[in-house]
Amino acid sequence: MTKVNDLKEKWKFLVDKLTNDFSEGDELNVDGILYLIGVQELGQGHRAFKKDEKMNLMHIAICKLLEPYGYYEFDFFDDDGWPHYKTLTELPNLKPGEQTVLMKEAIVSYFETLEYFE
Repeated sequence: MTKVNDLKEKWKFLVDKLTNDFSEGDELNVDGILYLIGVQELGQGHRAFKKDEKMNLMHIAICKLLEPYGYYEFDFFDDDGWPHYKTLTELPNLKPGEQTVLMKEAIVSYFETLEYFE
């Protein structure tokens, strides 16, 4: 199985499973999955979040996902328990399709680490 097919198959499985576990029928997209990862990484459980908090959750997810690639590093938790990351390396200029592939690879890797595929 090639890496691309492997990623496509894992991505499809992941989207289906997350949609089944966390959605009320609408298939989750990358942004929805980033939101879920952000909630998970915040560690305060699911609750109603304000619009700016939702954006911050997605930022937390992106930092966490790209940390193994050397782009970000965890720095500290603020007084409200929100994690903060520092930039180690600027992200390269990627075409939209390349950005999507990078995020999907990082998301699949994140859930593999959590043994979500088991």
